[in-house]
Amino acid sequence: MDPSCGDQCVAAETGRLVSLNEAVGLVLAHDLTEIVPDEKKGPAFKKGHLVTEADLERLAKMGKNHLYVLEIAKDQMHENEAAEVMAAALAGDGVELGGPPSEGKINLIAARDGLLELDPERLKAFNLVGEVMCASIHRHTPVKKGQILAGTRAIPLVVARATVEEARALAAENGGLFSVKTMRPLQAGVVVTGNEVASGLIEDRFAGIIGEKMQDLGAGVMGVEIAPDDRAAVAGAIKELVRRGAEMILTTAGMSVDPDDVTRLAIADAGGRDLLYGTPVLPGSMFLVGWLDGPSGELPILGVPACALFHQATVLDLILPRILAGERLTRQSIAELAHGGLCQNCEGGCRFPVCSFGRGS
Repeated sequence: MDPSCGDQCVAAETGRLVSLNEAVGLVLAHDLTEIVPDEKKGPAFKKGHLVTEADLERLAKMGKNHLYVLEIAKDQMHENEAAEVMAAALAGDGVELGGPPSEGKINLIAARDGLLELDPERLKAFNLVGEVMCASIHRHTPVKKGQILAGTRAIPLVVARATVEEARALAAENGGLFSVKTMRPLQAGVVVTGNEVASGLIEDRFAGIIGEKMQDLGAGVMGVEIAPDDRAAVAGAIKELVRRGAEMILTTAGMSVDPDDVTRLAIADAGGRDLLYGTPVLPGSMFLVGWLDGPSGELPILGVPACALFHQATVLDLILPRILAGERLTRQSIAELAHGGLCQNCEGGCRFPVCSFGRGS
């Protein structure tokens, strides 16, 4: 026996041999192999299967007169029941169970399109309970209806009811550990800045990029204004789009500290407040997020640096879904982007979001 494996090494499952007719409602302690000559050989019933009346005829045809089954005491729970209890507690708003248990596991799936939210510290606490587990995809991931978000199960076939209850209570706090927040279909006004674009020397590509990203998230673009690198002109373009009913504003380029990069100053001139400039993300360190007052109330404004023209995934792809989900980012939440905030510029092409970029937060 490995002395380093703790109490789990000696907590072996116990069982007994029973006649076939006594086995209903009991749990198989090992796989039962079925052999059909010239056709198949494989497990007809797997370890952990709960024997039912419907199984008896097939078991008899397999020549099984007795079965070795596990004992489940009143203070214990079968893995399938445990999975059902825990999954129901884990699933919050916008999350549903992906069917009955399969080999002791239940998946949690998105009940709608949106943004996955979870508390990593509470998920860690759940997994520290012992003899239960839950694994998930990363929070702040845009998800589609029917997408698998997480899976949970008890690790042994039989687990203490007290253990499941402790895990259930942790999972059920605040209405469930996992939720999918609906992303608002906001219509954005886009301000494209730059003397080269405003003078017609180069054709703008930024508005198309922003439009595609908004559309992918169920939102859209209601108007585009082009302005030279002039504070008054950029501020005026922002105000005009707000006046026309934009529900959020995205400005493009002009976000660095060069003398002609005046976009962030113009955002303040246009009434921008609670401005957070700079992020620990590459590409995208000179990103800005803030708020404006509009005819219908407060609206978000994002200052997008020029890197979004040249990289498929930037800080915009990390922050835009959260803004659409109604989150008001803080300096703390932006600082958390540092873990995983370095794009690796993968050879062979960008694979975002199936990569580590932005996934530590």
